[in-house]
Amino acid sequence: MTEPDFDPADSDPPDSDPSVTDGMPPGDLADFHAWRQRVIGTNISDKTLLATDYLNHFNEIVMLIEMIPDMPDMLEECLIWQPKSYQEHFRDSGFSDKDLAIEAYGHVPAKFKRPFEDTIAQAHQVVRHTLERVSIDLQDGASDKLRMDCQTSVAMIHRIIQVANGIIHGTAHVMEQAEIDLYLSAE
Repeated sequence: MTEPDFDPADSDPPDSDPSVTDGMPPGDLADFHAWRQRVIGTNISDKTLLATDYLNHFNEIVMLIEMIPDMPDMLEECLIWQPKSYQEHFRDSGFSDKDLAIEAYGHVPAKFKRPFEDTIAQAHQVVRHTLERVSIDLQDGASDKLRMDCQTSVAMIHRIIQVANGIIHGTAHVMEQAEIDLYLSAE
């Protein structure tokens, strides 16, 4: 018995999780399914067309911030770190499928791209605030506050990275901006 022909404009592929395409405009389905096929066998999620390798950019700054209480000179390294867009990260990386990751990003469905970009903006905001706070702690010689601020900041950045990781793997849960604002306003 042969399988019926699959028309990507009409439905999900037979092995697809319907929640991945829920709410997606019907006109975008064929393109999305074609891209899902292109990324199979790579380290790019075939659910979202996003790659977790981007999160390494944030893991780098987290590692540097964790070192500051014991090695205050690491603040200089932290201040050199710059936010990078998804495409910039891959352009500069040794990721084996970097060209595919960059190209696929233009085809990430809005239901994943919007929360992903919002989450990344939150991460950049928290890192920027952390470095300002830590700089003041160091200038004031407040070593206990420095240690606490670094730990609190690293925990917040880890939470944001976990949210981004979830989005990359097909869940669209985000942190509320109010939660980020509360963290940013804490002294």
